[in-house]
Amino acid sequence: MSDNVDNLDLEHLRALRGGQDRIESELREVAARLTSLEASTAAGRRDSSHNYEEIIRQQSSIDQIKARIDRIERRLEIAG
Repeated sequence: MSDNVDNLDLEHLRALRGGQDRIESELREVAARLTSLEASTAAGRRDSSHNYEEIIRQQSSIDQIKARIDRIERRLEIAG
C-alpha cells in the first residue's frame, strides 16, 4: 500500500513538474515577445524623432527663405 501511495505521489510530482516546465517555456516566449515589442516601440520612437527633426530642419529653411524674400522685397520697394 505504501508503494502505491509513493508511486501516486511521484506521478503527481511529475505532473506538477511537467506543468511547471510548460509554464516556464511559455514565460520565456512571452518575455521574448515583450522584448521584441519594446524594440519595435523604441524604433518607432526613434523614427518619429528623426521625422520631427526633419520637420524642424525644413521649417528653418522656410524661415530663411522668407527672410530673404522679405529683404528682396524691401530692396525693390515692393513690400506686400
